Amino acid sequence: MSKKAVTLLVMFLTLGLFVAGCGDEETGSGDSGDGETVKFMHLWPEGSSAEHNRIVKDIIADFEEENDGVTIDLEVLSNEQYKDKLQVLSTSDELPDVGMTWAAGFMEPYVEGGKFASLDDIVEGDLEDTFVEGTTEAYSVDGTTYGLPLELNTANVFYNKTIFDEYGLEEPETYEEFQEVIQTLAENGETPIALGNKDRWTGSLWYMYFADRIAGPGALTEAIEGDGSFTSPELTQAAEEVQNLVDMDAFNSGFNGLSDEEAKSMFMNEQAAMYLIATWDLPNYTTNEDVPQEFRDSVGYFDFPTVEGEGDMDSYVGGPGVGLFVSENSEVKEEAKDFASFFVEQWGEKSVTEAGVIPASKVDPESLDLPDMYVEVLNDLNNASNITLFADVQMSSDAADVHLDQIQALFGNEITPEDFAEAHEEALSEEE
Repeated sequence: MSKKAVTLLVMFLTLGLFVAGCGDEETGSGDSGDGETVKFMHLWPEGSSAEHNRIVKDIIADFEEENDGVTIDLEVLSNEQYKDKLQVLSTSDELPDVGMTWAAGFMEPYVEGGKFASLDDIVEGDLEDTFVEGTTEAYSVDGTTYGLPLELNTANVFYNKTIFDEYGLEEPETYEEFQEVIQTLAENGETPIALGNKDRWTGSLWYMYFADRIAGPGALTEAIEGDGSFTSPELTQAAEEVQNLVDMDAFNSGFNGLSDEEAKSMFMNEQAAMYLIATWDLPNYTTNEDVPQEFRDSVGYFDFPTVEGEGDMDSYVGGPGVGLFVSENSEVKEEAKDFASFFVEQWGEKSVTEAGVIPASKVDPESLDLPDMYVEVLNDLNNASNITLFADVQMSSDAADVHLDQIQALFGNEITPEDFAEAHEEALSEEE
């Protein structure tokens, strides 16, 4: 499987014409009498992903109404719980009939183990011309599609405009301006940036952006693929810049022991001025009625600033979010594929209008009433020069674990940038 980053220029150019937790486990009754039961597992709990969760329930209800005798047996887990259980179920050949997966490196071992079914018949059949160009490629292995993408995401720095205004701050465009913003906030007793690095991928976003801005948009992917090296001066400098931010108290105290959900709460409770996260969080700043309107009105965002080097602000860290898989060993594979196809068809417009999600399926934005921030994000994507897929998603699961552990150690000042680089080279060389 090629691990090249998904450069989604064509895809995002078409977005101008067509438009992506933690919580308690949820289950649904699966008693279908004499009919068929399709087991479905997803990762949008009612507590932390309320709108997503409600849309899924609506789609299930509509599908069951249109497909007499077919019942969807639902299980909902938080993000990390979901990943852990998926691995356990895969080992025991008890995967749900339909579930959610990430692209590229995350999906690869499941495909190689014969756990995910080919979905080419759906993509070339009922869902032909449904997806934004380029989105299914990240879910393909050797030309066969094993996942149906639901979301597109890019990471941005969201900020509290009220806090910025209080100290006369403006959106920074350069790294020097960004450092000045951090210094001003810290000197005035404000927490500049909310970070929950217990989950580790949150810190990876910061490293990836420094790598992109300093070494250029292709350097990180080349290092992952073995065509470049993490020990290059530019990628080593990217790791050094992460520690420079830590040393200037850019982040909340105890960040390596806090989850992303806890960091998100800090930002949404106005206890931190900035928060780097992907556009899957847009609902919290646009359409989520459970979030006070006053707070939603106070949130803006800016692209990661320029850093002296080869990159520019039109290059993003991101890519497709979660997608649907169908289990190869499902005893109701036909019904499972029907449900997955129906889900994608219903998800597109519902996710846009009701949750502010950027879907991977085509939607006509001119016919919809979209939030201003959502439109601004789409405009940014239309002008994107590059989208580099999240580093841990590009890697195999073993290499991704090394990467994420090293990210946490880097933020904790437990290793040097050189140690960080060497650990990656060693982990990736073991896969050759």
